Amino acid sequence: MAAPSLFPLIAAGALAPLMQSVIIRTKSVVAGRAGQPLMQPYWDIWKLLHKGAVYSHTTSWIFQMGPVVGLASVVFALTLLPFGGFPSLSAFSGDLVVFAYLIALGRFFTVLAALDTGSSFEGMGASREVTFSAFTEPALFLALAALARQTGQLSLSLLLAAVSPGAWSHAAPMLSLTLGALMIVFLAENARMPVDDPTTHLELTMIHEVMVLDHSGPDFAMIQYGAALKMWLFATIIIAVAAPWRSGNRWVDTAVGLMGMLILGIATGLVESTMARLRLLRVPQLLLVAIVLSALALAF
Repeated sequence: MAAPSLFPLIAAGALAPLMQSVIIRTKSVVAGRAGQPLMQPYWDIWKLLHKGAVYSHTTSWIFQMGPVVGLASVVFALTLLPFGGFPSLSAFSGDLVVFAYLIALGRFFTVLAALDTGSSFEGMGASREVTFSAFTEPALFLALAALARQTGQLSLSLLLAAVSPGAWSHAAPMLSLTLGALMIVFLAENARMPVDDPTTHLELTMIHEVMVLDHSGPDFAMIQYGAALKMWLFATIIIAVAAPWRSGNRWVDTAVGLMGMLILGIATGLVESTMARLRLLRVPQLLLVAIVLSALALAF
């Protein structure tokens, strides 16, 4: 196994907000607008870090810990992922299970923080978040299990490194099904269309955004930054499966990975520009499709 590297974590920390900006710019271009500057997400986080946080007298320490644990869980999950030609910072057998539960831990504390406000509005969003996560988590586990079975590895670093053009030549059906499931999970976990609309503030349609309405200042900055890192995290897995380029040169492989991130960001923006948000009752059906795709991939 290659020596651990900090580069994947540094790349994620520096470039994750830019991926969100690419999605927004793509939607703007499709709509015929100029759109916001590409650096706008960085400026927004910087501005929030310099503001004060406001806490209700009805909240407890759980409300303040929600953004901290949410960000920390995503950062620790990123240490388990390689990027481009660079290995992950941490790797061990079975770390794919730890990876999935780190994502669940961040969601758990976000939901707890929303419920701690005592607001029925945020409680509604928390209920929807938990309901949909009951579908996305099995889809993610089955997709990772399918990749583990195909590659014979239980570590994310070795698992993703084992996915190669040669693997696509003899296991294309299984990898295609897994990729389809991961794309649905990517959209659901990051509150993107058609599962959720990240730009809406309508009570009847909000899911993720409603849970963080009472956060402000540095707390909200951590939530925004954590959301960007989470998107980068799932995108890393998708790019590693969809474009398993192995040239032997770390920087060339990293450039290919960054190009894949750009393409995925543009594709996400196009999806959000051309698809309407699904009715809430239809969202579980879409997530069931992801579970079925993962299960079929595991069977193959």
